[in-house]
Amino acid sequence: MSMKKVKTILILSLLLISISQSRAQIDKEKLSLDISKADEANQLKLREYVWKRRSDVFVESQLKLTTVTEFSYSSEGKLQTKVVDSETSVEKKPGLRGRAQANAAETKLEYIDKALKLALEYTFMTKGELLDFFDKATVTEKDGLIEAVADNVHVDGDRLLVRIDPQSYLFTYKEFTSLLDNYKVEGKLNFENFSGGTNHLSSSTLNLPGQKMTIDSKNQDYSIRVK
Repeated sequence: MSMKKVKTILILSLLLISISQSRAQIDKEKLSLDISKADEANQLKLREYVWKRRSDVFVESQLKLTTVTEFSYSSEGKLQTKVVDSETSVEKKPGLRGRAQANAAETKLEYIDKALKLALEYTFMTKGELLDFFDKATVTEKDGLIEAVADNVHVDGDRLLVRIDPQSYLFTYKEFTSLLDNYKVEGKLNFENFSGGTNHLSSSTLNLPGQKMTIDSKNQDYSIRVK
């Protein structure tokens, strides 16, 4: 084979690779727009609901605290939360030890609250955040689902993995690793659909190894908000 033919074949091969990569990029951009559009429409439907989240807090595998939080959306579309019940298995100590225990418990409660709020940042992402995520994400197909993973999503050093139904473009699962007060936080978020198709977070698990703590949460009692 002449050098001229080899050169021609090489040029054509590089051109085909370039075209293929360009198409893949266009497909990824279209995919991100389809997913963000579906998520935006779904969040509008979710605003019609109120629901509760039960969170069980385990420290060194022992249940120490259970909280119930009520969720709803304001008329401006802002997600609102309100703790409606709280129960602890920790016995109160008397005197100074009791005051020290109360202070330590308050610090723990603040950290738990921040961890749950951090999980919400990965649960409910804005259109801009989703587009930015998919712009930097590696997108593949796995077990019939779309899977995307990217680093530095909300904070430097975090990682988010999502799985999406290719038919509805709605989330089925999210998994993140992030930092809270310089401590590692690992989260697993499971999504389900109502019979009408509205997608919602059904359960989650947060692992906080620096605190020797695990938070298992379940969203329940979804109902249409009375207008």
